[in-house]
Amino acid sequence: MAGIKALVGLSFSGAIGLTFLLLGCALEQYGVYWPLFVLMFYILSPIPTFISRRLSDDTDSSSNACRELAYFLTTGIVVSSFGLPIVLARNTTIQWGACGLVMTGNAVIFLTIFGFFVVFGGGDDFSWEQW
Repeated sequence: MAGIKALVGLSFSGAIGLTFLLLGCALEQYGVYWPLFVLMFYILSPIPTFISRRLSDDTDSSSNACRELAYFLTTGIVVSSFGLPIVLARNTTIQWGACGLVMTGNAVIFLTIFGFFVVFGGGDDFSWEQW
C-alpha cells in the first residue's frame, strides 16, 4: 500500500511541475513555446543513473567510477535545464515571468525524479521493476 501512495504522490507532483512548465509557455502574455525544450532534459536526466545502476556492482561500499560519472553527467543535465530558460530570457526570446515559471517547473520535476529514485531505487521492500 505504501508503494501505491508513493506512486500517486510522485504522479501528482509530476503533474504540478508540468503544469508550471506549460503555464510558462501557454499563458497569453508569454505565448512562446521555446521553453518546452527542457522536456528533453527531463527525459535525459535519469538515463545515466539507470545505466550505472545496471553496470555497477553494489557489493562494495566504496565509490564506483561508473556511478560517479553518472552523477556528474546527471548534474550537467540538470544544470543545463536550469540554464536554458535563463539564456532564453536573457536573449529576450522568452519573458522573465515565463523563465520563472519554467524554473519552478524544473525544480518540481527534478525533485519528483529524485523522489522516484529514493522511493523505488532502494530495492528493500519493493522496486520500480514490479510496476
